[in-house]
Amino acid sequence: MAPSSASAHPWRAALAVYLTRRQLVIFMMGFSSGLPLLLGFSTLSFWLREADIGLAAIGGLLTVSTPYSLKFLWAPILDHVRLPFLTRWLGLRRGWLLAIQVLLVVSIAAVGQADPVTSLGLLALAALVMAFLSATQDIVIDAYRIEILSEREQGAGAAMTQAGYRIGMLISGAGALALADFIGWGTVYLIMAGFVSVGMIATFIADEPENHRPAPPEKPLAWLAHATLDPLKDFAGRRGWVLILAFVLLYKYGDALAGAMSNPFFVDLGFSGVEIASVTNIFGVVMTMIGVFVGGALVARIGILRALAVGGVLQAVTNLTFAWLATRGHDLGALTIAVGTDSFTGGLGSAAFVAYLSSLCNLAFTATQYALLSSLMAFGRTMLAASSGWFAQSLGWPTFFVATTFLAVPALLLLWFVYRLYPEAGRADRDPDEGEPDTGGDVATTQQPARP
Repeated sequence: MAPSSASAHPWRAALAVYLTRRQLVIFMMGFSSGLPLLLGFSTLSFWLREADIGLAAIGGLLTVSTPYSLKFLWAPILDHVRLPFLTRWLGLRRGWLLAIQVLLVVSIAAVGQADPVTSLGLLALAALVMAFLSATQDIVIDAYRIEILSEREQGAGAAMTQAGYRIGMLISGAGALALADFIGWGTVYLIMAGFVSVGMIATFIADEPENHRPAPPEKPLAWLAHATLDPLKDFAGRRGWVLILAFVLLYKYGDALAGAMSNPFFVDLGFSGVEIASVTNIFGVVMTMIGVFVGGALVARIGILRALAVGGVLQAVTNLTFAWLATRGHDLGALTIAVGTDSFTGGLGSAAFVAYLSSLCNLAFTATQYALLSSLMAFGRTMLAASSGWFAQSLGWPTFFVATTFLAVPALLLLWFVYRLYPEAGRADRDPDEGEPDTGGDVATTQQPARP
């Protein structure tokens, strides 16, 4: 019997996962998600300093980005509260998206119209509202991506989200700063507000995911328990849930530790700001983007857990390139090799990791569970990496980067245990035309509703 086209060309079939309208929508939503971030952070701080605002005030104002760290607190509302008219017209996910995006346009424009010299308090309030709406949009977009894509498509969805996100940040970061050389900041922010239309178009052309959410109880206390406690109970009822949470916390630990000290390391080696920026912010970003797309295809080709293993090993091994760079000193070629390989494997691992987090979510509580899991991931990336300076100072640069390689071992061991608990999870070894492989449940649970 002649082999199927997917069997004859497995990687062609894996890459074809990107060639759907759903993935285009995910890319556009990713753009809309990344756009507001820098408008309340580095772009805003540049504008404020240009207006001669004091450094202490600028530092204090940047705390308006706090909603990004706390979005799990109101995620249950987005899972269960139906908006009048909009939910009937567009569905729960798209209805919330459109409402948030309209308000986001208004808030971005309001930030730009506030005078930082005479109305700094008003500007801070507008920036806080913008950050809250941006974080809320992230919750809905993450939930939409998880619900609309099959498990096999989650890696590609993660790649498309990150690609759109980075382009959105490029527009609102470098693009906004470049425009400000020619036009006023009020007009710059109006133009940035106009770019939210990309997300609005995505909202209108998107399909509403199939609804797997059970009707919540009518009594207020029972409703609150269903929205906030049931997602936790659901996750805690799965086999090996403590191991899974430990893995989520530790998967990026070694990589985060190395990344936190990368710029001080480059400075100590004598690289200039221009050299660091050109290699890390240009070449490194390109290699990261290539990595996330390869990671998405890898998830489609070999499954989530196997892609996580590949990404975890490669992330660990490429940290050794920085130990090698430490022995080379001020060598631009060696810097390019180290940053390029590390960025590529970091992107590959990130695509698989986001796909894994997505696969952990019960479709009855998607927004809530993903917000909680992504917050745990962020905690592991930031708080656990706080010790990186002490390690680097105590060990010296070469030994420090070798140590970060071995710090990947606990996460890989945990992944092995998770694979033993769910040996069929995340497999992608069938012809896509035959439908999703029967895994006996999702990557971490057998209690989830079937994916659409």
